[in-house]
Amino acid sequence: MSVELKPGASGLRARVEEVRRRVEASAARAGRDPREVRLVAVSKTHPSALVREAIAAGLSDFGENRVQEAEEKIVELKREAPAVRWHLVGHLQANKARRAARLFDLIHSVDSPSLVERLERVCEEDGSEGLDVLLQIDLAGEATKSGAGEEEMPALVESLKGCARVRCRGLMTLPPFFDDAELARPYFRRLRVLRDELRARGLFGDGAGALSMGMSHDFETAIEEGATLVRVGTAIFGARTSAA
Repeated sequence: MSVELKPGASGLRARVEEVRRRVEASAARAGRDPREVRLVAVSKTHPSALVREAIAAGLSDFGENRVQEAEEKIVELKREAPAVRWHLVGHLQANKARRAARLFDLIHSVDSPSLVERLERVCEEDGSEGLDVLLQIDLAGEATKSGAGEEEMPALVESLKGCARVRCRGLMTLPPFFDDAELARPYFRRLRVLRDELRARGLFGDGAGALSMGMSHDFETAIEEGATLVRVGTAIFGARTSAA
């Protein structure tokens, strides 16, 4: 199911309300409190003016894919809306780690011990007290997507043990795209199992362990399987611009 409305401020509030309705309905089907699900509006390629409209519509979490593209937008909007939380949902290159750590409240895409170590080092050098991250787990082995495979998870988890500033808050995955969202369900379910195992081992401290999974085409299925962060772009902002 998708929201067939054209992009633009005039329809944005209606799209936000429709997505929220779908979040609530999905949570209800799973016997969950919809307040457990945080809606991250993926604003990549969209201008600051449209993000302002989204903030006015009540959204408070925004996701960006690329550090360089997001930097000017975040710096500008943080002055106007300091309470807004910014999420890096795309792949993070090591040479962008310092800028990402300074810009984003939560990085969803940590996928290697070397990146963990790099983020810890730049936080120490910058005097940052802490940086919240999620581990991106690749459950499908797609060559075009980032993420640590399950066999790489032990080393990734081990690299976090020596960190005083990088704090693992949960897991993220990006399953293959299916026209039928039901086909993504096993991937969401598997991530929840992995999260539960790591939570039992204390990886998330006192936290429950976030699950960042689900996008515009499959977030309802993800919520039914336990998602606590859903990354929704098109269903809120409309189709991407040609720059995407």
